[in-house]
Amino acid sequence: MLGSIAVRNAVKADDISRVAAALLSFRGANLVSSRVSSFRSALLLQTRVMPPKKYPTSKRSTKKVREGYALPPLTPFYSRGLGSAFLGDSRDLILRVPDASINLLLTSPPFALTRKKEYGNKSSDEYVDWFLGFAPEFRRVLQEDGSMVIDLGGAYLPGHPVRSIYQFDLLVRLCKEFGFFLAQEFFHYNPARLPAPAEWVNVRRIRVKDSVNVVWWLSKTEWPKANNKAVLKPYSASMLNLLKSGYRAKLRPSGHDISGNFNKDHGGAIPANLLEIANTESNSQYLRMCREAGLKPHPARYPRDFADFFIKFLTDPGDVVLDPFAGSNTTGSSAEQLRRRWIAFELRRDYLEGSKFRFLDSYDMFEEADARGKTQQG
Repeated sequence: MLGSIAVRNAVKADDISRVAAALLSFRGANLVSSRVSSFRSALLLQTRVMPPKKYPTSKRSTKKVREGYALPPLTPFYSRGLGSAFLGDSRDLILRVPDASINLLLTSPPFALTRKKEYGNKSSDEYVDWFLGFAPEFRRVLQEDGSMVIDLGGAYLPGHPVRSIYQFDLLVRLCKEFGFFLAQEFFHYNPARLPAPAEWVNVRRIRVKDSVNVVWWLSKTEWPKANNKAVLKPYSASMLNLLKSGYRAKLRPSGHDISGNFNKDHGGAIPANLLEIANTESNSQYLRMCREAGLKPHPARYPRDFADFFIKFLTDPGDVVLDPFAGSNTTGSSAEQLRRRWIAFELRRDYLEGSKFRFLDSYDMFEEADARGKTQQG
């Protein structure tokens, strides 16, 4: 709570340096003052990032270093208890984030679709080069044990019932050219997705509906921080029955040697890398409030449970989560509720304006807590 009060007071002063310091001091004694100072100066005044020895760096970043260019002060578009959202091009905003300061970069960038969408997607031919323009800065800001999780939708080649392989091109180049490691691939299955594209699925009936996004979990090293105990699923009925009745250790026909430890209750089942999460946000608070305010909701939102899974899996309370393509800021909202600090970048003002509605409950919670604290002090 002290962390949230400090941030809120700093925001009132429009002092982004104090916001950064307050965010980074949330874990108290676990953060040294030199790191707070580094975050404050890099976020507010100057970008002093030196090019990595081995991997490409962005031209914008090295230009700032070479010229000693001072960036102007930056005020958040809005702030909440544990984080802030900023309006602008993430290629510029990320220059203010210091080296190795982010534990998790979690995002769903504009997909490479056949048809242009209002949120500014690129064609599959352009997409890989476009995304790689961000890669040096994404890698620079990640902590050594940090992770980058990218949710990518599929696309058909224009006029043909065959798929683009842009997601795989992007993965290979991120690993080969920029030094990322593929920690694991995930697949986000949305059972509520409508059949598309209509020409191949509904009219000619030569394809089935595309209901799966690929999700690349990437890291700077072979050993990113992760804990699957934080994302255990409830045991199935059959597993609960086995735990109750017992299981005899034996060699399975598949060759797997099932030991007696299989009969131990670990509190839940380890989830698979197929995430079945329906995206059915048809009457959420966010959508209702957007309609009432006359704001158009972001058309491509990933579900809250998706963000929750990776934030719980790959971070601890107090860690820092960045979404450079925030949209409706599901990532920031999830991080706030899970007690992680967060930073969100978004290019469109109307999307950020609507994203405020995701924080009404949590913001009221901080208001009430602050009020109780002042009453007790008085």
